[in-house]
Amino acid sequence: MKIQVKVRPNSRAEEVSQEGDNFAVKVKEPPKEGRANQEVIKLLAKHFGVSQVQVRILSGLRSRNKIVEVV
Repeated sequence: MKIQVKVRPNSRAEEVSQEGDNFAVKVKEPPKEGRANQEVIKLLAKHFGVSQVQVRILSGLRSRNKIVEVV
């Protein structure tokens, strides 16, 4: 399943919320050295109840808007 995700780094809380067909993911990590992307993968895996290796960022590695695949 492919989903569109909008990432909000440097947030006070970490959460996953659904906004229509898209998801919003708030992470505490800054967008440096891929740390925010790792947190996005971790939070989405927990949200969908899958392993972290089953969540991949397909596009938008350096953008706040991403397309993520959840297997």
